[in-house]
Amino acid sequence: MSNTPLPESGQSAPSFNIQRVYLKDLSVEQPNSPDIFLELETPAVEVEINITVSRLAEHIFETVLTLTMTASIKEKVAFLIEAQQAGIFDIHHMPQTQIERLLGIACPTILFPYLRANVADILARAGFPPVHLSEINFQALYEQRAAQVSQPNGMDTDNARQNTAPLH
Repeated sequence: MSNTPLPESGQSAPSFNIQRVYLKDLSVEQPNSPDIFLELETPAVEVEINITVSRLAEHIFETVLTLTMTASIKEKVAFLIEAQQAGIFDIHHMPQTQIERLLGIACPTILFPYLRANVADILARAGFPPVHLSEINFQALYEQRAAQVSQPNGMDTDNARQNTAPLH
């Protein structure tokens, strides 16, 4: 038996449904091919992932994971991939804070495997060895962003830099 309380009479049960998962945008650039394929060094790869959320209708939301991946060898760009994996989600009868958590944690977690597969496929089709994208803890990212937003405006910017400085 579940410990989840049942909704009071007249109140609808919360619901969360995936309406659609789709590849919104994908581009690959190889500005230095074919010469870059002759390089023997392993490329340095940088990956940036961002999350955007928009309301499409009263209970319908779109979450988009945007990835930018750049690989370079000897300061030459081997490839640049930009991809947007998106999903449309239907969320009903939940408090706003819970909706925000779903959109910032659950939705990106659902979308990430699709994004990873699309990036792996495009890399193979472009003639490059695979780059394995590690799992991302979207809950930790969400909580980190929430903590940054809740910091007072008068915060010393040096403290923020110290928090992001590399460890030696």
